[in-house]
Formats: sequence, structure tokens, C-alpha cells
Amino acid sequence: MEMLKFSKALSDEIRIRLLAMLRETELNVGEVVQVLGMSQPRVSRHLKILHESGLLESRREGLWNFYRLARSGAGSRFAESIGWLLEDEPEIAEDSRRVARVLAERNMETRKFFDEIAEDWERLQRDVFGGFNLNEELVSIAGSCSVAVDLGCGNGALLEAMLAGCRSVIGVDSSPKMLELAESRIGANPRVSLRIGELTHLPLRDWEADFAVISMVLHHLPRPDKAVSEAARTLSSGGKLVIADFLVHSNERMRSEYGDRRLGFTEEELAGWINEAGMGAMDIRRFPVNEGLTVLVCISEKQ
Repeated sequence: MEMLKFSKALSDEIRIRLLAMLRETELNVGEVVQVLGMSQPRVSRHLKILHESGLLESRREGLWNFYRLARSGAGSRFAESIGWLLEDEPEIAEDSRRVARVLAERNMETRKFFDEIAEDWERLQRDVFGGFNLNEELVSIAGSCSVAVDLGCGNGALLEAMLAGCRSVIGVDSSPKMLELAESRIGANPRVSLRIGELTHLPLRDWEADFAVISMVLHHLPRPDKAVSEAARTLSSGGKLVIADFLVHSNERMRSEYGDRRLGFTEEELAGWINEAGMGAMDIRRFPVNEGLTVLVCISEKQ
């Protein structure tokens, strides 16, 4: 009986807390260990029980395992039906705060990484991209536009290139050092606005832009789906959203040397987030680069 299977899986307080914390956020095992303050073997055992019951789903990405609430099937429906039982539990509320702190620490680590490597960023990109000029490809897609936004603008190289065809450009980045480099690169220009902020909570108004690009940034974020949704929010009707990122791969060097959290994405993942954000049909272009990697450039238009 399904009811008995799910009830047995949730017969431990730790597993109930795990189910609650993975309802909204996908976490890897190391992050769950941080939240609960338990040993990895103990956490992995509880996750395995929930996964085998069908309440959680997992995916292997290189050396990391990620878990989240099942998105379909009986386990998903059961978890959704008991959600109200988890709402006012103090332990679960505290876990939620701990998850927020762990993800904030991850963001801080990413910001620190980019502050430290900002001066060498273009060299690091050349090591990976070789002769492929991603910015040139993105500028050709932008064409002539009124307001273009580069989300995760880094040192401003793409912003500078987009000025040729766009009336004004906005750059958003969470790294103060990167924004300093962008300002030095572009200089005082009334057509350029540089703003500090997170991609999951953008310092932009609804419908402010008619072209938005997220280039080689999503793989650094704990919630790439939320960044896609935020980008779509800033676009006017008919505006274009372009996402450039790696196709899913297993090159762990991208984590150790480039600070990547995710080892790329499948086309299906990107299509799902784009669809959920209210964007239209997606056109995908593939470009092979160094290290056995492939860059996906996904183009969609706001309905």
C-alpha cells in the first residue's frame, strides 16, 4: 500500500524535516549536512529512505548528489497533501532559516571567488572558450534594442559590445570588484547603468528591458530557476531572453577552478524554467568549446 510506504518513510522526525526543507529548494548532500549539523552517512541514509519511497527525487552531477521533493507521481501528491501539517512546526521553521543561511553563505563564497579572480577573468574564459567568441554571438542576437540588460555582467565586456546596437544598457552583478572593472572599462557614459544585486532578486522594474541576457552565470546559482523567472519579469512584451550556459557535463575542474556549483544543464531543464517564467518557444544553438564542454545559447521571447 502506498499509504503504508509513505508513512514508514516519514516515521522519523529527521526525515519529516528533510521532506519539509526540500519542498522548495534543491540541495546537495553537503548542504543538507550543514543545515542539520549531522554526519554525512547519517544524512545520506535518511535521504536514501525518502528517495526509495518516492517522496524525493535525486540527480547525480559529477561527484555531487542533489535532492528535492518529487515533482510527479504518488509521492509528490502525498507530500503536497500533508504540507499543511508542516507549516507551524518550530523545528521546521528553524530548518528553513538554516537553509537560507547556508544558501546565503554559498552566494557569499561565489561573490568572494569572483572578487578574487576578477582581474584574470578574461584569461580564464579564453582557456575554456578557445577561439569561440560568445559575446559576439550574443550581440548578434541582441541586434538593435531599446534597453538591454546583462545579468551577471562581470567586467562589462558584453555591455560595452552591446552599446553599438542598443540605446541603453544595464549591468547587474553581485561582485563589487567586477562592477568596478566594468565601470573602468566603460567609463562615464549616460547610456550605461551599473547596479549591484542578486540575480534572484533583481534591482530592476517590471517591463524595464526589451532584451535580457544571462551569460555563463546560472551554473553558479543555488536557484537558477528563480533567476530565469526574475529575468522574464523585467522584460516587456515581445522582449527576448537569452541564456548562455554549459550543456550538462562531468568536468569537476569547473568546480575546483572556476567556482561552478552546477555542472551545466540539460536542454529540458532550461526549457522547463523558461516555460514556467512565461516565455515562449525556445531556439537552441550549440557551440563546442575546450575541455570537452558545449555552450548552449537558448533564445526565447516573452508572450
